[in-house]
Amino acid sequence: MRKVNNILSKIEVLQIIGDANVLISAIEFDSRKIETSQLFVAVKGYQADGHKFIEMAIDKGAVAIVCEDLPVNIQANITYLQVENSAYALGQMASNFYDNPSDNLKLVGVTGTNGKTTTVTLLYQLFKKLGYKVGLLSTICNYIDISIVDATHTTPDPVQLNKLLAEMVEVGCEFCFMEVSSHALHQQRVAGLNFKGAVFTNITQDHLDYHKTFAAYIKAKKLFFDALAKDAFSLVNVDDKNGRIMLQNTESVQHTLALKNMANFKGRILESHIDGMLISFDNTELWTQFIGGFNAYNLLSVYAVAVLLNQNRDEVFQALSTLVTVDGRFEYMKSKSGKLAIVDYAHTPDALKNVLITINEISEGNHKIISVVGAGGNRDKAKRPIMAKVAAELSNQVILTSDNPRNEKPEDVIEEMRAGVLPPLNSKLLAITNRKEAIKTACMLAQAGDIVLVAGKGHETYQEINGVKNHFDDKEVINEIFENE
Repeated sequence: MRKVNNILSKIEVLQIIGDANVLISAIEFDSRKIETSQLFVAVKGYQADGHKFIEMAIDKGAVAIVCEDLPVNIQANITYLQVENSAYALGQMASNFYDNPSDNLKLVGVTGTNGKTTTVTLLYQLFKKLGYKVGLLSTICNYIDISIVDATHTTPDPVQLNKLLAEMVEVGCEFCFMEVSSHALHQQRVAGLNFKGAVFTNITQDHLDYHKTFAAYIKAKKLFFDALAKDAFSLVNVDDKNGRIMLQNTESVQHTLALKNMANFKGRILESHIDGMLISFDNTELWTQFIGGFNAYNLLSVYAVAVLLNQNRDEVFQALSTLVTVDGRFEYMKSKSGKLAIVDYAHTPDALKNVLITINEISEGNHKIISVVGAGGNRDKAKRPIMAKVAAELSNQVILTSDNPRNEKPEDVIEEMRAGVLPPLNSKLLAITNRKEAIKTACMLAQAGDIVLVAGKGHETYQEINGVKNHFDDKEVINEIFENE
C-alpha cells in the first residue's frame, strides 16, 4: 500500500480534492480491472476516453482518481487529482509506485521501423554471454534474467512496464534492453523512465493507420531522443536519411553508426554466404551466422551499444561470433530434395525489400525465388500495394495470401495488394486466400535449390480472424510439408 502523496514526484498537480494521504494498493487505467483501494487514472486514449469511466471505477472500488477534467459529480469520500496530462502522470506515477526501478538499471531502448526485436534480443544474448543478469522487453518475449514472461505488446503499458523493471531489479539485473514503439512514445508509455541510451535503427512507412502521416510517425520516434538526459547516449543509423533528425535538440551524448557513410561506429560486409557473412566493425573482422545488410546494421548496433556500455571489445567480438538467429527473423529450413524455405517477420515494404535483396544475393540468379506475402487487416492500407510491387519486382513468383485478416475480408486485402502490381509483373501473381494452401503451393512449385520466402508473420503462432486467434505457425507448416516430401 502506498500513500497517493508519496507517488506524486515529478508530476505537476493542478488541484487536489480530498485526502492526498489516502492509501492505494495499485494503479490502474482500465476501469474494467479496478479493484478495491486502487487509484484510477483517466487517460484520453486513442480508442476511448477514460474520463467517461470515472464513476464506473469508483463503483468498483477506486479510492483516488487522476484526471485532466474533473467530473461534475465530486464524491466526498474520493480523492481527485487534476493534472495537465493524464498519460504522462500515469507513467511517472507507475514509476514512483515501484520505486523508480529504471534508476537502478542500465536501461537501453531501441526504436525504428525494422530491426528493433532482433537488436534488443541480440543485446540480451550478448550481455548474458558476458556474464550479466539481464532483462529483455520485446515483441516476442520478455525476460527477467532467465525467467520468461509472455509479451502482449511491443512496449508494455506503464504499470506493467514498471512492474517488470522492478522485478528485474529485485533479481539483480544490471541491464535491460527494450523495444520502444512509436505507439508507446506517442501514448507516453515510457514517461518517467530513466534511459541510459537510445538507439535508432531506421524509419520507413508503417503504422500510418495510427499516425496518419509519415511526418507524424517521424515526430513520434524523435520524442524518444528529445527526452534523453545529458548523461545518456543516443546512437543513430546515419545511412538512414532521417537518422540525424533524431539527434536534433537532444541533450544526450551523440553517436552514429553506418555501413556506407562516415560514422563513429563503421561497419562493412566483406563476404556473404548462405550460412553467414564476414563483416568488419571498426577495422576488426568477424564471422557471424547472420546474413544480409539489415542484419549487419543490427549487429553493428549491438556492438556499438556494448562499447558505449563500457564492455571489453575483445570479449564483445568473441561473443558476437556465437550469437544465433532470433525467432522468426530470416530463419531457414531445407527439404530432403534441396528446396530452401525462409521465414521472416517482414511486414513493411522496406523490410520485405531488404530480405528479398539478400535472398537474390544468395541465389545469384541461379534459382527461382517464390514469395508468399500477405498484409494485416485493420492496419496501414497504404503499404499493401507497395509490398506486392516489391515482392513482384524481386521474386520469380508471388503468392498473395492472408496474414492476420482481423476484421477485414482477406480477399479485399489481397485485391488491394494486387492493385500495386502492373503489367507485365502482374503475370507473376497468384492469389490463394488460405495461408496454409499458399505455403503448400509455393513449396510444390519449388525445385531443388529454389528458395521459398514466407513473409509477414515470423515468430507468430496464430492467425487472427474475426477477433479470434487460431493456432498457425509458418515454420510448423513448412516442416510438415518438407517431412512429407
